[in-house]
Amino acid sequence: MAKKKPSASATAKPSAKAEALGDLEARVEEVTQEIGRYLFEHLRRRQASIFEKRWWEDRILSWAMGDEAVKVQMFRFVDVLPRLKTHTAVARHLQEYFEEVSSHLPGAARLVLDWAEPNTVLGRALAVNARSNANRMAHRFIAGSTVEEVSAAVGKLRKQRFGFTLDLLGEATISESESDAYQQQYLNLISGLATQTNEWPEDCQLDNDHLGSIPRVNVSLKLSALCSHFRPIDPAGTTEEVLSRLRPILRAAREHGAYVHVDLEQFAFKDLTLDIFQQVLMEKEFRDFADVGIVIQAYLPDAEADLQRLLKWSQKRGTPVTVRLVKGAYWDYETVSAGLHGWPVPVFQEKWQSDVNFEKLARLLMENYQWLRPALASHNLRSLANGIAWARQLKVPIGAFEIQMLYGMAAEQAQLFAEMGHRVRIYTPFGELIPGMAYLVRRLLENTSNDSFLRHSLAENVTVEKLFAVPHFDQPERASVRFENKKTDQPDASAFRLITEPRQDAVMFRNEPPTDFSQADNRKAFQEALDDVKSQFGNEYPLIINGRIVETKGAIISTSPSHRGVNVGKVSSATKLDAENAIAAAKAAFPGWSRVEPKYRAEHLQLIAKQLCDQRFELAAWIVHEVGKSWEDADGDVAEAIDFCRFYAEQMLMMSQPQRVDLAGEENEFHYRPRGVVAVIAPWNFPLAILSGMTVAALAMGNTVVIKPAEQSSVVAAKFMDILMEAGLPDGVVNFLPGIGEEIGPTLVQSPYVDVIAFTGSRAVGLEINKAAAAMDQHPHGVKRVIAEMGGKNAIIVDDDADLDEAVLGVVQSAFGYAGQKCS
Repeated sequence: MAKKKPSASATAKPSAKAEALGDLEARVEEVTQEIGRYLFEHLRRRQASIFEKRWWEDRILSWAMGDEAVKVQMFRFVDVLPRLKTHTAVARHLQEYFEEVSSHLPGAARLVLDWAEPNTVLGRALAVNARSNANRMAHRFIAGSTVEEVSAAVGKLRKQRFGFTLDLLGEATISESESDAYQQQYLNLISGLATQTNEWPEDCQLDNDHLGSIPRVNVSLKLSALCSHFRPIDPAGTTEEVLSRLRPILRAAREHGAYVHVDLEQFAFKDLTLDIFQQVLMEKEFRDFADVGIVIQAYLPDAEADLQRLLKWSQKRGTPVTVRLVKGAYWDYETVSAGLHGWPVPVFQEKWQSDVNFEKLARLLMENYQWLRPALASHNLRSLANGIAWARQLKVPIGAFEIQMLYGMAAEQAQLFAEMGHRVRIYTPFGELIPGMAYLVRRLLENTSNDSFLRHSLAENVTVEKLFAVPHFDQPERASVRFENKKTDQPDASAFRLITEPRQDAVMFRNEPPTDFSQADNRKAFQEALDDVKSQFGNEYPLIINGRIVETKGAIISTSPSHRGVNVGKVSSATKLDAENAIAAAKAAFPGWSRVEPKYRAEHLQLIAKQLCDQRFELAAWIVHEVGKSWEDADGDVAEAIDFCRFYAEQMLMMSQPQRVDLAGEENEFHYRPRGVVAVIAPWNFPLAILSGMTVAALAMGNTVVIKPAEQSSVVAAKFMDILMEAGLPDGVVNFLPGIGEEIGPTLVQSPYVDVIAFTGSRAVGLEINKAAAAMDQHPHGVKRVIAEMGGKNAIIVDDDADLDEAVLGVVQSAFGYAGQKCS
């Protein structure tokens, strides 16, 4: 028998190009290891002395970071410390935060915490010491809060042969005046520092690149701080406001010979930030301005696509820009935020993946350094060594790229790179202490994680081979993180607990994620839905009683609150007779529907949920037009309606089983049963969510329903009724009865054949309904039930350690969010 020939893939030799690429990568890795050994050997000789304050700070940090529980409590305390005005408050928070981890603390620390009552002398001393230590730590990472302190800091960096880029802390602006102040500080900084730096003697390594002189004044800013309402959902409005403040900064930079760098922040802001950056620099005034740059975050899987986008744009522009390549500082925020919203996590979940991507992107930058000038920003010496190795192999001039590090961190490493002839720039934050503490916590989180290169480099007995090994998967994947609510799995942050093991029960309720409007595709689709809905304005919507269309002489003209002259739709208005007929239809349908098996009723609800999902943007568009909600709030209204359908379907399946309540010597069980006809009287402010919630809850239990929507939102209710009919509900199970509340409301409330009234609305109307229902003594099946959710006012309590910026935003959202339509 002839032997089978090997496949072509088994016999083919690598192409010459593949071999060349393989050789190049091998040489780069060899050079990376050479640089790594050089750095490692020299750093071992330069560790801080035990007699230096920084040595002690590093050891304290290393100890605290070694215990996850202590680390979390320390960061919590540092974050709130600037807002604590008295020594008593400081001492109280120390005890509150560290009491639960006291067993992890050294004996002396436990003793002090146990005896240092807030109002005692010892408590005061403890508070003073804590504030002093925190301030000292903050000043290590923050250059200062005054012009004099900042000038002294950059002057010191210059003497150490480092460049600088200044970043003003407190980027979260919540008012126009704060945005104006942020802009003005940069204008003052550029003009003021230019005068000072021009007097410095020239340092060729710092003041020149491979083509000539470069600016000495270098600033970094965040576009979100130039707009108090930086909202990706409104790209046009946000862009206009940002550019009104960004253009003067760019003009000042050109006038004074300064450099401006745009930082990237959370993932939701990324695309809009890139869009604004590219738009302004394509303007005729700035198209030839080369002293600008932007950040790319390697922990984002789509970072390579963003870098390619920048490359094509820069080539089209005809003028290069700088790219600061970082790993990314918002990993914890992005992971938690995605979990809370039910969105895909936008960052790599393993550190080695970010490291691999950083090296890949560094190579791409070096290959295109003429258009994207590389700035490698990291404390991971492996990452930096690899970037330098690629530069050497690709013959990139040493002045064509620079190394960047954070102020107050890795001073010896930065010095080594400077001695190797590289331009080293120190990212230098400055500003007031309160926003500075938030920055400090983020930096500590970023650089003291279990996977941090800095942390490993401080560890004893860590070899150069381990520190500079090629980043790859070498440990089990982290357990996928999800958030579970202790009670209902609904998004109540106070009830979340972190779990890493899958639950064993078959049914797990998950909230429908809100739409991420930072994504352009979602914004485009929603705008198309809005436009499509406009084409349906003025349509007529009849009553639906016992599955039949009923048209009436009277009608409700629904108009848009945003455009009062616009007729959204014409809805039939029910009479008292129509109400009686609807109740009779529901009563007649009740026996059959109540006997339908719960699992089939649940299937109907799941079908309704699916249809709501399929028509999500269309329904949200109707809500925008008919009741004046914003895009996000209208989308949330539909998402909540979907949640109600799924949640009640799952609850019904559990409640349909006999409930055991055995006692000693007894075996007992009880069953839930439907009550009968439910009158659903819904409000206008949540026209779909509340309407659907009350309706499907009744349907799940086997009740039949008469829907009476608010006059102001009857078109949205008609759209919901269409979905109910498409779900295949038997005739009469749900009856659609729009009309004037004063005309048909008494019939619904007083009818002896209505068993339950589900009402959401004002306190006055709710009390009247409750009173009228209680007065009835002719009800054939017992006491009529009233479920009334009425408007109220909630207290907002701002504690002494609250973040006032967040508190202000929360109060404003509570008062004016949801188009001012919240129930409380």
